[in-house]
Amino acid sequence: MSQQLIALLMFASMMALLLTGQRVFGVIGFVATAFALLLWGTGAEEMPFAASIALLNWYPLLTLPLFIYMGYMLSESGIADDLYRMFHVWAGPVRGGLAIGTIGLMVVISAMNGLSVAGMAIGATIALPELLRRGYDKVMVTGVIQAGSSLGILIPPSVVLVLYGMIARQPIGQLWLAGVFPGLLLASLFVAYIALRCYFQPELGPALPANERQASWGEKIRLLGAGVLPLVIFFCMTGLFLMGVTSLVESSAVGAAAATIAALLKRRLSWQVLENTVRQTLSISCMFMWIILAALCFGAVFDGLGAVEAIRFLFLDKWGLGPWEVIIMMQLTYILMGMFLDDTAMLVIVAPLYVPLVISLGFNPVWYGVLYTITCQIAYMTPPFGYNLFLMRAMAPKEITLQDIYRSIVPFVLVMIGGLALVIAFPQIALWLPSLYYER
Repeated sequence: MSQQLIALLMFASMMALLLTGQRVFGVIGFVATAFALLLWGTGAEEMPFAASIALLNWYPLLTLPLFIYMGYMLSESGIADDLYRMFHVWAGPVRGGLAIGTIGLMVVISAMNGLSVAGMAIGATIALPELLRRGYDKVMVTGVIQAGSSLGILIPPSVVLVLYGMIARQPIGQLWLAGVFPGLLLASLFVAYIALRCYFQPELGPALPANERQASWGEKIRLLGAGVLPLVIFFCMTGLFLMGVTSLVESSAVGAAAATIAALLKRRLSWQVLENTVRQTLSISCMFMWIILAALCFGAVFDGLGAVEAIRFLFLDKWGLGPWEVIIMMQLTYILMGMFLDDTAMLVIVAPLYVPLVISLGFNPVWYGVLYTITCQIAYMTPPFGYNLFLMRAMAPKEITLQDIYRSIVPFVLVMIGGLALVIAFPQIALWLPSLYYER
């Protein structure tokens, strides 16, 4: 049997087992270990062990639980509620202002957490009921929540970029800096779309009545202070790293400590908050570590089969695609797989194949990591099985149907495709900040 056929059989076996609903890390690790034993016999069982040692020796992985802890601490202590109240008062008088404020909330939550699930949970439980009560169109605001929550996997500290950096062997600091401007670009495009849509169709996002926006300047300033605290935490975490005061791991520890101190100063650090935060941090961190472990083992077996050369032969020699056509083809395969898989499963399957090809074609792998992440955001919201669609269905009130959720994402997906095209056409949107910082 040829190496290409073995690689195809390995890939098909994994996809078939994923469709059974088993855990992603279990399927990937099982397929990798089984094929290693079948191909190389005695001694091949050392490959998962070697992968676990490589994982435990990877010092930057310490950032993962610390950033997750920081996000959940800020969420469980109610600081996110204060943020939404601030956006509510300051943006309420504008048509679509609360929806625009929700995008702002999602940007801040993304900068504190790095996970789309946290943004979705906060948006669906805090922002969505308030938007519906204020007469906002349910289809539009459902799309706002889904699109805004997707920013969590792009704006640093993105957990997905940590996983990409681990599997693709790329520096996490550069990946995070590369995600800043593309993330802000997408957020700005969302805001522009909401503002224009509500300007021409004010019934979709009415301004707050005058009696509800009568707040004294003293109260407005006090509420503005609610938004200052997360920014201070973000500066302590990211600013110290950019200034060279702390390393990447040290900055994550600073962020976790600052979030705990903030909850303590607001007198919200109870045993219940601490227990919930630690439990959720442990659950998410362990899940990601198992996935990384399985991914390393799977990648080692795939590399040993020469699957990278098989993909190169298919794209370049057999199909005759040019470098940019290969990049576009890769993004299309992500969107197709994203209809059925989550971002971590996609990353495990294709990163070991695509990243070496991207580098051999002369493209920057850090820039490609941003492209991958934006495409994951689009895939999250692509029917029939987009990850965000079912998260929203689980969290949304009963008056929002699955049909409403599917309709809501259409304009935002188009906006995100436009943002992706801009980053492809102008790579410096992603690469300018890391090149400026690391050259300095």
